[in-house]
Amino acid sequence: MEAPSSGATAAVAGPDRVRAVVAAIAGRSDIFLALGVTALLVVLILPMPRGILDISLAFSVTLAVVILMTALFVEKPLDFNAFPTILLLATMVRLALNLASTRLILANGHEGPDAAGKVIEAFGGFVMSGNFVIGLIVFAILVLVNFVVITKGAGRIAEVSARFTLDAMPGKQMAIDADLSAGLVSEEEAKARRKVLEEESNFYGAMDGAAKFVRGDAIAGLLITFINVVGGMIIGVAQQGLTFAEAADTYTRLTVGDGLVTQVPALIVSTAAGLVVTKASMSERTDTALFGQLGGNPKVLGLSAFLLGALALLPGIPPLPFLLLAGLIGGGGWYVHRSRRHELAAIETASLAEAEAAPVAEEPISAALHMDHIRLELGYGLLVLVSGGTEGRRIPDQIRALRRQLAADIGFVMPSVRIQDNMQLAANSYRICIKEIQACEGELRPGMLLVMDPRGEDITLPGEKTREPTFGLPAMWLDPSQREEALFRGYTVVDPATVITTHLTEVVKDNMSELLSFAETQKLLDEMGKDHQKLVADLIPNRVSLGTIQRVLQGLLAERVSIRDLPTILEGISEACTHSRSVTGLTEHVRTRLARQISAMATNDQGFIPLLVLGPEWEQAFGESLAGSGEERQLAMPPSRIQAFMTAVRAAFERQAMLGETPVLLTSPAVRPFVRSIVERFRPATLVMSQNEVHPKARIKTVGQV
Repeated sequence: MEAPSSGATAAVAGPDRVRAVVAAIAGRSDIFLALGVTALLVVLILPMPRGILDISLAFSVTLAVVILMTALFVEKPLDFNAFPTILLLATMVRLALNLASTRLILANGHEGPDAAGKVIEAFGGFVMSGNFVIGLIVFAILVLVNFVVITKGAGRIAEVSARFTLDAMPGKQMAIDADLSAGLVSEEEAKARRKVLEEESNFYGAMDGAAKFVRGDAIAGLLITFINVVGGMIIGVAQQGLTFAEAADTYTRLTVGDGLVTQVPALIVSTAAGLVVTKASMSERTDTALFGQLGGNPKVLGLSAFLLGALALLPGIPPLPFLLLAGLIGGGGWYVHRSRRHELAAIETASLAEAEAAPVAEEPISAALHMDHIRLELGYGLLVLVSGGTEGRRIPDQIRALRRQLAADIGFVMPSVRIQDNMQLAANSYRICIKEIQACEGELRPGMLLVMDPRGEDITLPGEKTREPTFGLPAMWLDPSQREEALFRGYTVVDPATVITTHLTEVVKDNMSELLSFAETQKLLDEMGKDHQKLVADLIPNRVSLGTIQRVLQGLLAERVSIRDLPTILEGISEACTHSRSVTGLTEHVRTRLARQISAMATNDQGFIPLLVLGPEWEQAFGESLAGSGEERQLAMPPSRIQAFMTAVRAAFERQAMLGETPVLLTSPAVRPFVRSIVERFRPATLVMSQNEVHPKARIKTVGQV
């Protein structure tokens, strides 16, 4: 095999060397930017040769074109958030080159049209067509278009956008917080949306100020042109010995050429600025939005073609241009119409083919073992509440907010709720099941509002009388048009979705102890902070098992005691397990540790705990009815005595209810769990506290005795 020649080696090494140089330049972009800005300042002071001026003017035009193309193809204004800085640098480039060309024009203008370089000569000769009057008019029109139309409009849009963005920022922040609280977005998504909001505010504020650069550039261009013309004529006539006509022709030609070669990039950059600030309401590229919205409707194109054809028939109108355009637009409309029909047919065919080709997967037998912890079954008439077709929020959104609220209030992570239709239910009925067993049911009127009187009086508005499903209170279904009247009368007004969510909330609170599974308990312990993991490791499994902790948490949740303060609960279990192993003993000790929390839960609106004290006779009766010793104690009270106790408690609470009080039943620590086991059967919402659970700083008031 022959060795490669040196020429081939150089050819291979050449691209690698170029790539290495480009990579080195890209890695030192900050240094090159600093050198470029420094060069701009140097140009303002030192003269520039004609050849370098030609290259710099070509670079100015190229930079303006690149800026315009970038503005055309960005999808969102924030994708070009460096535009204000680029606008400042581009303006500084043009002003520096304007000053350099001014120096050459005034110093060498008497030498001829190429005194300031070939680029200015070309602009002066081509655009002015050899007549400096034409050049002056074209230059004036360019400046007017740039200054009066594009720059002023873009600056106004940037100013209004900045003002509206700042005014809307609090509302957008509240919307993000509301979505985060409702569980619609995660913490990362909320943080990203807040960052975009901040970037929008900074961008439009910067664009408002950057628009002043372009306006100042246009004004500076006018002043520089005027100074160059007047100064050049004075130098040509007084110093170079030219006649007034020769000086006017020479220096005006050079000055207007200089003005044109700087105003054309300025006009391009101003157009780019206008495109960027007007893209605030578009979320796609400019070409896609324009062609899709202007040419995307075949009816619009067809009517436009018809009107152009009618205009071509008017007397005195040249028909050829209008008929040609009418044909082009009409053909475009026909093409768009045919393309849409083909797309719809292709989508329909593809969907049918996909449906036919999709194999029917046989459900594995193990799927029959799956059990829904919470299931909401709806009649077909209530399915609209899931899609949000009626007034009020959708049921899934409210359930998502409910899960977050329960986690914050009680420390209980509610399992996900399965929502499904049940054709066996009545159209407007619903059913809530806990672990596949029916817990409750109710009936609603979709499209209507449920109204209740908090004072317990009759509702005087016309409607359908009913009972509120959750608590069985008297209520009435009203038409939504009567909402304002009902609110004016002080009634409570809720929509059907909220009725279901309220019912679901109460059912979940009544069954929280059953829904707290072994896996959920393990997850709660795993998600505790790093500072508390040592406590968990010391407690489990050396001293107590995870199942025991689950039973203690279930006992607290059964009485609606929050388990969010999990470190305190674990500390209480750690203390109690040295002298007790029973779940009841551990739970009672933990309740003592949670005295502040339980007392706060029992405190009423007046700031004190209303106590209904268990009398000494019943205290003695319960104490004497405890059979066994130590942790094996059980209640062995005769059924007749239990019935008498239930009657006495019910009568005492009814008396307090007539007085407007909802008291707490207070017992001694020894009998509290046994009293609670009886009371929960006929008054499950009644709070039973022991004397050890009343916090020393809590205000109490004894309202009666059983």
